[in-house]
Amino acid sequence: MTIGLGLGTSRYPFDAAREYWAWVEQCEKGHVDSIWQTDRLVSTEPMLECIATMAALAGATDRMRFGMNVASIALRDPLLTAKQLATIDVLSEGRLLPAFGIGSAVSRDYTATGTPTKARGRKANEALELVSRLWSEESVSFDGTFFKYDEASIAPRPVNPDIPLWIGGSSEVAIKRTARYGTGWLGGIDTPEQAAVMVRGIKAALVDTGRSIDEDHYGATFSFRIGSGEDSASKQTADGLKARTGKDPSRFMVTGDADAVIARAEEYIAGGCSKFVCMPIARNASEMTEQTRLFIDHVLPAFEGR
Repeated sequence: MTIGLGLGTSRYPFDAAREYWAWVEQCEKGHVDSIWQTDRLVSTEPMLECIATMAALAGATDRMRFGMNVASIALRDPLLTAKQLATIDVLSEGRLLPAFGIGSAVSRDYTATGTPTKARGRKANEALELVSRLWSEESVSFDGTFFKYDEASIAPRPVNPDIPLWIGGSSEVAIKRTARYGTGWLGGIDTPEQAAVMVRGIKAALVDTGRSIDEDHYGATFSFRIGSGEDSASKQTADGLKARTGKDPSRFMVTGDADAVIARAEEYIAGGCSKFVCMPIARNASEMTEQTRLFIDHVLPAFEGR
């Protein structure tokens, strides 16, 4: 397995675009593996739209890869999504890392818009098949429950012939969906123990589907704060995770010195994950810059060459 550590953003902590681009440049120069944007359409907190962000990053970076963590495919049209992401992949010369999920049934993206959640999983499955086929086939015809295509095609298709299609989610259904459609799996709010269960489950399900996923195409996401952990930002994050999961938040996030962050990543690696979306706990540009500096200087070197 090749270890890759990327950084992700959920809430937009910057007051001005120039602060965001300065952070992106910091990540690029610091050899961060990738940048990831959480997908949330309806929110009272500032959140960038993930696909538009990927397009912007394609023009602002030269080396770094980027992806969405994860785009809710059940809310998106598969033809438009396939076309948008193929365009980004072409313009970035193959640096896009697409990742998809279906989102929570109680997500405001669904409830605020009156979008039905019933059968959203089956709709997502059809959409995933269509996106994958549109990226790789000259012409796609499809007669499904939710989508019907008659010789649909897109051009240009992705320049990366092995463009990934990673699947998110932490349920039995997500295991089966990954084994059937995915080229990788990216965990969300999972403890190292939960991530290990997902990796084992996907590998077992791949036997039934007759497919394979590369050993280094399993990823994990966790929040971190290099510091005491007693600051208001860490406490707010912990409270949010406890409310969302109903469990002790300490296994879903990590605070402390750089060694604590490294140790947590090693726990996920022991469970079969090798790609990471590390989410700095930061309230503003200054904190984001500092957390990123500490991550680049003290966490990344521990995994160099692995």
